[in-house]
Order: sequence, then C-alpha cells, then structure tokens
Amino acid sequence: MTSRALITGITGQDGSYLAELLLSKGYEVHGLVRRVALEDPSHRLVRIKHILDRVQLHAGSLESFPSVHHVFRAVEPHECYHLAAQSFVAYSFDDEFSTLNTNINGTHHVLAALRDVVPACRFYFAGSSEMFGKVVEVPQTETTRFHPRSAYGISKVAGFDLTRNYREAYGLHASSGILFNHESPRRGFEFVTRKISSGVAQILAGKANAVHLGNLDAKRDWGHAADYVDAMWRMLQQSEPSDFVVATGQTHSVRQFAEAAFGFAGLDYRKYVTIDTRLYRPAEVEILIGNAARARAQLGWSTTRTFESLVCEMVHSDCQAVGVELRTSRELATETEA
Repeated sequence: MTSRALITGITGQDGSYLAELLLSKGYEVHGLVRRVALEDPSHRLVRIKHILDRVQLHAGSLESFPSVHHVFRAVEPHECYHLAAQSFVAYSFDDEFSTLNTNINGTHHVLAALRDVVPACRFYFAGSSEMFGKVVEVPQTETTRFHPRSAYGISKVAGFDLTRNYREAYGLHASSGILFNHESPRRGFEFVTRKISSGVAQILAGKANAVHLGNLDAKRDWGHAADYVDAMWRMLQQSEPSDFVVATGQTHSVRQFAEAAFGFAGLDYRKYVTIDTRLYRPAEVEILIGNAARARAQLGWSTTRTFESLVCEMVHSDCQAVGVELRTSRELATETEA
C-alpha cells in the first residue's frame, strides 16, 4: 500500500524539501495551500514548481476548521506534517494578533480534524528553538524549560502543548520536532541568513552597496533544512510518538555568518554591513544551541552538512540567480599572491 502524506506549508522551505524526500521514498504527497497560491503559481509555488506534476495540492485555510476538515476527508492521510505557520519572528512583533491567531488556531484545527477523520494518522508538529527564548541552560534539550520572547515563540509553545495534549488525552501518534535554525537557498529573503547571502550577490552584481543588519552578536545553531526534514520523517516512523530536539550542536553569531558569506566572495564584511538598530528585537534571544543526542540515539539521525558548506551553498545559489560567477577560494588566493 502506498503511504499518503499531507503537508501543510508545502510551498515553504521545509515543505519543499520534505515533499522531495517523501516522493523519493514512494509516498503519495498532498499539500494544503491557500487558494491564492493556486491562482498565482509562478510566484507562490516557486519552491515546488519542479515537482508540481508529482504532488496533489488542495485549497484550504488553516484559519477555518471546516476547510481543514474537508481536506482531511478528501486525502485521508497516513502521515500529516504540520509545517505551515507565520514563522518570521520580527514580523510577529509587528502583528502579534495575527501570529497568535494563525499559528495556534491553525494547529488546533489540524489536530481536531485529524482526530475526527483519521485518528490513526501520524502527526508531526514543527516546534522551534524560539520556544526556549531566554534560555535557562546551554545547550538546550527536550527537558529545558521554555521562556519564549516573541509572539512567534509563544505560539509555538502553545502548539507544542496542544500536540502533547492530543497525544496524551486522545492517544494520537503526535510528535513535535524542536527544530533549531535551519537554512538553505530556499530560505525567505526576509530572514537574516538569506538577507546576507542575497546581499553578497547583489553587491557583486553592482545592484547594492550595503547590507543592513541588526544584532550581529546574536548566536544561533544553524543547520541545513534538507537534513532537518529527514528528522521529521524519522519521528513518524517510530512505534511510539515523542518529542525531539533537532540541532547541530554548534553555534555561530550573525557576525560569523556575514564574515563567512562575504569571505566566500573575497570581500570584507566590515566594508559592507551597516548596523540598523531598528532591526533589533524588543526582547532579544541571545544564544540558541541544541543538544540532539536523543535524536541521534533513537532516530539514527545526524547532520550531513557543515556550517561553512551551508553558507557557501546559499551564497553560490544567490550569485547564480543574478548572473554572477563566484570565484573559488583557490582563484582568490592566487589573485592575492599575484
């Protein structure tokens, strides 16, 4: 029997990588998308355009329980990966009401529909390291206390608790992945990592002369999204549901990310990065670093990419997109010696 999977947020970074992974494993892949995405595929479906003929998309709104319920009845999935959310932390400070409403109610609607229509379906909730916020211990594990410092982090804690409650109260196979920062060339341009990598490309192309950033000393545990969706899948293959931290166990500052990104282009980041205090968070999360020992031991999961290779891949991809051929480090070294 072919396994059917339903992905909310299939058009996003994680959703696109997860869809590719599931297709490679022989799954029948379905995605819940807003109707506007189907009406504007060239823009809103860009991350999955190469697999559109292999997935089935269903119009629906996470803000409407009847809509979500209808999609579950149509698909009857064996596995559901709930990735959709308003996930840009800075925006959650500007519009707390929308972030809380969309993220919390959306998760509740999905869980309620799953329980009603396909209670045997295995469920994955995309948690976040932002739930830890003002960390009480370093590194963070599955038992570290949450202290979120944004509406986004608060909404993810609520979703995490909803997932655990549906698991304990109704016996659902419902698991949460507490994912630390994960990036890729498919990351949205509003996120700091993509702002940096695309900024390098724009500068090399002569289309910009600076990148405006906020707190350069904020530290994050950055991994590759393709590695992290593999952890999601592994969680739903377990006989018993549980929650897992997914992280590299290494931390780097925004400054280090910028230094590496500009360095791959042979540039000194200090000449191009401009600090904009308006980009600082009202309540900063200073350091996030995860301990994924449990995921490694129980899921057999591990990262396959280094921090340096991630940054390099993002810079190369953005340079290619604007028609800039990035010189290799060997070519740059030879040029310097000359």
